[in-house]
Amino acid sequence: MNYDSAVAQFLEYLELEQNRSPKTIENYSHYLNRLSDFAGQIKLSDINEELIRKWRLWLNRLGTNTADELGKTTQNYHLIALRSFLRFCARRGLPTLAPDKIELARTTRPQVTFLTAQELEGLAAQPDVSKLNGLRDRAIIELLFSSGLRVSELVALDRDHINLKRREFMVRGKGQKDRPIFISAEAAGWIESYLDKRQDNTKPLFIRYAGSKKVDLSGNFTRLTARSIQRMVARYALGAGITKHVSPHTLRHSFATDLLMNGADLRSVQAMLGHSNIATTQIYTHVTDPHLKKIHEQFHRSGNKKS
Repeated sequence: MNYDSAVAQFLEYLELEQNRSPKTIENYSHYLNRLSDFAGQIKLSDINEELIRKWRLWLNRLGTNTADELGKTTQNYHLIALRSFLRFCARRGLPTLAPDKIELARTTRPQVTFLTAQELEGLAAQPDVSKLNGLRDRAIIELLFSSGLRVSELVALDRDHINLKRREFMVRGKGQKDRPIFISAEAAGWIESYLDKRQDNTKPLFIRYAGSKKVDLSGNFTRLTARSIQRMVARYALGAGITKHVSPHTLRHSFATDLLMNGADLRSVQAMLGHSNIATTQIYTHVTDPHLKKIHEQFHRSGNKKS
């Protein structure tokens, strides 16, 4: 069978049978099309270990808009997509390379960036809350840190999704999995203040107030985008004098770090972040390391010797 035809069937399978999100399907399509970009019109039977080796070498040397080559993690995304596609082919009885023949590249554990309590206070103090857009921005910052939401999850929120009295609600995250979200009284207060000042009945929780595209054809304000929130957080971080790179995901890291520093167990943090694998949550072991040092100093004989 032609490779491109099989890929089209695989993408339909992801949509209809796996109920994967449009963004996930778009990403899989992008990664799998990269094999066509390299190899041209090929058949499934043409996919072998030598072709994959040459494709990986091509990917390793493929530049981007911001770098001379693709990162190892991005290269692995291509390989993960191909393995999923090959598993689909095997289930359908389509003869091609076995997915376990493809090994992922070894990568280093990502460095986690999080904000200190002082940096968080400085960041939250930046928006001008006397203005509606500043009140909105303060509510966003408080909600991101209080909940650990991904920015994609936050921008998808509607007014009726969030219960400010109970201070809890459900979101549908990666893999179409639902999880409970809990927020602080302070975050709920800022969101309530923002909603009280709004003069519209628009459905989205966070909306745009500036620019030519602020109102859609039905007269409603448009939903704030993830990119807009990324730019907003980075701008406020710069204004607060924070030298490290700060994004909405930094606030998610800060949320997890704060929980662990105050005694939460890793499994609970995994559930609140919506990680399907505990290994993903273990990037926060930088938090537990200082606790191990304290235990060593407290209980090890050499640490208890009197000088």
